[in-house]
Formats: sequence, C-alpha cells, structure tokens
Amino acid sequence: MCDCMICERIDWIKNNKNPYFVRELDTGYVVIGDHQRIKGYALFLCKQHETELHFLKPAFRDAFLHEMAVVAEAVYNAFEPDKLNYELLGAGRGLHMHWHFFPRRAGDTPKPGPVWQLGQELLDDRFLPDEAELEDLKRRLNAALDKLL
Repeated sequence: MCDCMICERIDWIKNNKNPYFVRELDTGYVVIGDHQRIKGYALFLCKQHETELHFLKPAFRDAFLHEMAVVAEAVYNAFEPDKLNYELLGAGRGLHMHWHFFPRRAGDTPKPGPVWQLGQELLDDRFLPDEAELEDLKRRLNAALDKLL
C-alpha cells in the first residue's frame, strides 16, 4: 500500500473504523472533517488514487464532479452558511485528490480570506467534535444528502 493519508482513511471506512464517515457515493466517500473549527467542515474523498482531475477517465471524472456538486449542496443545506468554500486538494502525504467544503460564516476568521490563515488552529484538538456533536453533524449531512440523491 502507498503512503497515502486519504487511502488510509478510505481503508478505515471499508473496515468500519472511520467515525467521520457519512456516506459512500459512486466515485467517493463523504466524511465530516476531523476538526470542526469551521462548523460543518466536510470532505469528499475520491475513490481513485489520482492527483489531477485530468488523469481520471472522462466518464468517472464527470460523475466525480457531479457528485462533488451534490455533496457541496448537501453541506450548504445541512449547515446553512453565509458562503460555501470549495477546494480540491491533493498535496501532502499521498497526493490523492479530495474536496474540502468549508461552510463559512461572517467573523469565522480574524480577517476575511481563506480558512488556511488560521494555520495550526484549524487542527487544534479543542475543535475535535465529541461523539454527540459528530453524530449530529453526520445526521444533518446524511439528511441533506437523502433529499438530493
């Protein structure tokens, strides 16, 4: 197996060991972000270990982008932000594409701009949801997905 954090997280899902798992779709997995500094933060992990959209076969790529849009709409509906930020990343350990969805609200960062200005604060363990909060986030996102799928 490659040294890939996203592949590792997908393996946890397949082995029923990922508490952040929300739902499997045809092209990826919906998960709640580990740290909830930005409430409702969620991700969509591509099932294929690729670094770029253009490396995907066209039919899979089109389905992946469609499902990404559905997941984004569900995040928006579930968490009712002022604005939803989308990011397709794949750098870091493993180079595996995955979408980040940040439900943004006025004043959620010290100054306007991307969430990454928060630096390590985004990964501060005080923003790990407890079991009840995590279940509520997953329930809300699943309910929003149910309405769209």
